[in-house]
Amino acid sequence: MKKDNKLIGAGLLTAFAASLCCITPVLALIAGTSGLASSFSWLEPFRPYFVGLTILVLGFAWYQKLKPKKEIDCDCEADEKPIFIQSKKFLGIVTAFAIVMLAFPYYAHIFYPKTEKQIIVVDKSNVQTVEISIKGMTCAGCEEHVNHEVNKLSGIIKSTVSYANGNAIVEFDNTKTNITEIETAINGTGYSVTDKKEK
Repeated sequence: MKKDNKLIGAGLLTAFAASLCCITPVLALIAGTSGLASSFSWLEPFRPYFVGLTILVLGFAWYQKLKPKKEIDCDCEADEKPIFIQSKKFLGIVTAFAIVMLAFPYYAHIFYPKTEKQIIVVDKSNVQTVEISIKGMTCAGCEEHVNHEVNKLSGIIKSTVSYANGNAIVEFDNTKTNITEIETAINGTGYSVTDKKEK
């Protein structure tokens, strides 16, 4: 029974570790400490291993629960009903939680408020576009976090952030903000600006 509890605990731990790099930006947003967002981005290269380990551990736990028990002829009392933490129901809850955790990077964006601003540009010659290279983003949650912080600045017309390309393309009114303020906002998330090019 203790072995089952250890398997379930290991399954939860590996599922949490697999998504920690994507959960941290959302937790940082909720806590109001956006600088912590990239704290666990170093875990991203290990995510496939954590996912695989979670599946193996929970698969083995289910195998242990569902395999037929050997019949022993004895006049013993019937097996007692297992406590909740050792039941199939609890293992089902843990498995569902693990699936939710493993899928987190695919729905992290729903936790970020939509920032729709009405920008009035008086002179089109004031519109400037910059491409900023960013180090440390690993998933859609990172994109949303950077986008959210950049859009807090006044004068941002459009911001497109891509973790796959490792960049942000920002269109802004240079009379209301500037490249340095945008860079500061991005660095404030915990991710690092490595380069910037005006377009």
